[in-house]
Amino acid sequence: MAATDSKAAGKAGDTNSYDLVVIGAGGAGLSAALFGAISGAKVLVVESTEYVGGTTAWSGGTVWVPNTLHAAKVNQNDSIEKAETYLNAALGNYASQELIRTFLENGPDAIALLDRESEVRLRPYPLHPDYISDLPGSTLNGRALEPVAFDGRLLGDKFDLLRPPIPEFTVLGGMMVDRNDINQLLNLKKSWKSFRHSLGLLARHARDRISHKRGTRLVMGNALIARLLYSLIQRGVTVWTSAAVDRLDNEGGRITGVSLVKDGKRHDITARRGVILASGGFNRHPKLRKELVPDVEIYTPGAPGHKGAALELALAAGARLGERNMENVFWAPVSVRKRPDGTTAVFPHFIFDRAKPGTLIVNAGGKRFLNESTSYHLIGKAMVEANRIAPSIPGYLIADHAAITSYGLGMVRPGGSGMEALLKDGYLTKAETMAELAGKLGIDPVQLQATVAQFNGHAASGADPDFGRGVTAYQRNLGDPKVGPNPTMRALSQGPFYAVKLYPGDIGASAGLTTDVHARVLGENGPIAGLYAVGNDQNSVMAGTYPGPGITLGPGITFAYVAVKDALAAA
Repeated sequence: MAATDSKAAGKAGDTNSYDLVVIGAGGAGLSAALFGAISGAKVLVVESTEYVGGTTAWSGGTVWVPNTLHAAKVNQNDSIEKAETYLNAALGNYASQELIRTFLENGPDAIALLDRESEVRLRPYPLHPDYISDLPGSTLNGRALEPVAFDGRLLGDKFDLLRPPIPEFTVLGGMMVDRNDINQLLNLKKSWKSFRHSLGLLARHARDRISHKRGTRLVMGNALIARLLYSLIQRGVTVWTSAAVDRLDNEGGRITGVSLVKDGKRHDITARRGVILASGGFNRHPKLRKELVPDVEIYTPGAPGHKGAALELALAAGARLGERNMENVFWAPVSVRKRPDGTTAVFPHFIFDRAKPGTLIVNAGGKRFLNESTSYHLIGKAMVEANRIAPSIPGYLIADHAAITSYGLGMVRPGGSGMEALLKDGYLTKAETMAELAGKLGIDPVQLQATVAQFNGHAASGADPDFGRGVTAYQRNLGDPKVGPNPTMRALSQGPFYAVKLYPGDIGASAGLTTDVHARVLGENGPIAGLYAVGNDQNSVMAGTYPGPGITLGPGITFAYVAVKDALAAA
């Protein structure tokens, strides 16, 4: 990546002139800022909310980039060609060969640069299959990378800049836990190793609460954002929060800066090399949402800053939205609850319950209508499509007593923690028999009992002839390896029985600004000079498909690297 010379970096004290202005402080935006700083550029990050992190801070933080320096630790048989084969199979006619190749060729370099020149640390999951693992070119591991846990105390007084995780993803008043931590906590009475691990977590959290509002051991997306922010702090990058950009400056067809309001004062900012849009997409923009998302009951679990303001500015400057997407958003099934403080909790059902033994999903008619073990994106998509034929929104995720005890159910923790409050406010429904549960849900009891009986019969053989539950490596990985012959299926036989309502949720934007392979925003006559789009502001290289975990963050980081490289190389 080309370095910026000292003249380009601006004169000392020239506070309104920068090489790069990045709009948005999520994973893609902070990555762009860091790539710029590593190259010697003077960078300003502008974030509209009071926190940095965007939806990345609320996410699992997984980064999907094939063939990185980390991949060989778990998989030595991958290649760009295999990954390209897989993406072409997954995307079909929606694939852009040029964008896919750019992503696959630059992704490993971007991850290597972060590893070499910053505090960002990633590692491969030992087992994390691609989501459509029966397609050619798919792998069981190596492409999905997770952030290494981070000590938030290193941020000092900047710790409070981090967007806190959603409360439902923490325990004991703000202690973050990842999948490994959850397994250790559940086994603390069965294993000395788990007991020691759990005791360490609890002791650390107790110390944290003396001096902090929440735990400072950060994992998942919070860890990734903290590592990016810490790296930016070390390099002296300016980050403005609660700052609203309301104008892109255009001189002779080139974007040369922005105008914004912060703390009631207007600032006109020069961007000598480029403005990079990374504001999170359109999901909370009423007009774009109405145009791009089906008119059904949908909830957004994403961060509050994704209001599409930056997209509006780009469109006014001549940009255009991508039109060749299988879906305009990335989906996940979610459950919804009004918190005691009046805010709404939107809980995405990613991995912990819907594909576990002793569970199934039915529609308002009491019938199954999808494969519960497929990817969360495909489940959300299936809900929308099924609802056009028969009422399927909300759907009902049902579990027997053994399942909810072992795996939890939505906001109910494994073991049943928090169940009473959730029953009281109506988030969770409980009944002693399946017929009684049907009555409470407003479902035909005869049909629901028939559906469960048929499912129970399939579970005994391990085959699901109706929807193919648990047939691929990815699907089976979501189940319970202690259960057979199909780790995702077991008869629902032990009452009481429980249910939560499921809705489709849009966890991110796929439709965004059309760009070229350099992440330059395209207008009617080619690239708009000086304007770039990355993350969910960029029309996704995945084109509305969801082939693996972290397919927003992986391309987001990669095209941030590509955009900065192009901007700083420009004369």
